[in-house]
Amino acid sequence: MSKRNSQAAKTAARERLRAERERQAKKDKVRRQVIVGVSIVGVLAVAGGVGWAVMQASKPSAWEAAETAKVVAPANTSGKNGTTVVIGEDSAKKTLEMYEDPRCPICATFEQGVGKTIEKDVEDGKYKVKFVGASFIDNAAQGEGSKNALSALGAALNVSPEAFLQFKSALYSAEHHPEESDDKFKDDSALIEIANDVPELKGNAKFEKALEDGTYDRWALEMSAVFQKSGVEGTPTLKMDGKKLEAEFPDGQKGTPMTAEQFTKTIDAALKG
Repeated sequence: MSKRNSQAAKTAARERLRAERERQAKKDKVRRQVIVGVSIVGVLAVAGGVGWAVMQASKPSAWEAAETAKVVAPANTSGKNGTTVVIGEDSAKKTLEMYEDPRCPICATFEQGVGKTIEKDVEDGKYKVKFVGASFIDNAAQGEGSKNALSALGAALNVSPEAFLQFKSALYSAEHHPEESDDKFKDDSALIEIANDVPELKGNAKFEKALEDGTYDRWALEMSAVFQKSGVEGTPTLKMDGKKLEAEFPDGQKGTPMTAEQFTKTIDAALKG
């Protein structure tokens, strides 16, 4: 091979090597740009995720929001903020006051033993019933079920007094009432399922929407405030003419009547007083 051809070959080889290095350099540059771009997107995504999480954490809960919401009073109520709930014949001369917390297990026992007797007495015009709802178990157990059940009772009352009484009975039934430690009533789906036992509420879209939208959440808080200001310390508590109604038990103790027989004896004496 001539020196000229050898020199040309070396030159061509160096040129190919230079060109290859330039191509590789361009690839490396593109790869670095892609990596940087992906990293920036990742950082932005993380930052955005953190920002979203912070924003969500700072948003008030549904019940915190309800504290400043407008009060919507259910139909069939009266008084300030619609917190006076009286059911019965206008001709009934006396009113039985009932103080109950939806999550209260003793209230459930009371309702299961006496509830039907009260419903019949009210239907017969024997007396009216004034209902005062409480949610102190939520405060003690860090829950929401009592408040949510009160809101659902408001939605039922908006349908009719009969739907209210029947739904209350279903809430306290042995089939549906949970243990005190079980915050079952915080779930709208659980309350809607229970409402299916009430003919007027079964498949009632207006009732379900009111519950899911929290229409009566603020009303439930206002009702709870009425209980707190009442001076009543526990549930269930019964009053008539401002006096606490208690049955006398064989052991000499007194307390809320828990059977239909005890209740009828106690209420008849109060009606005569």
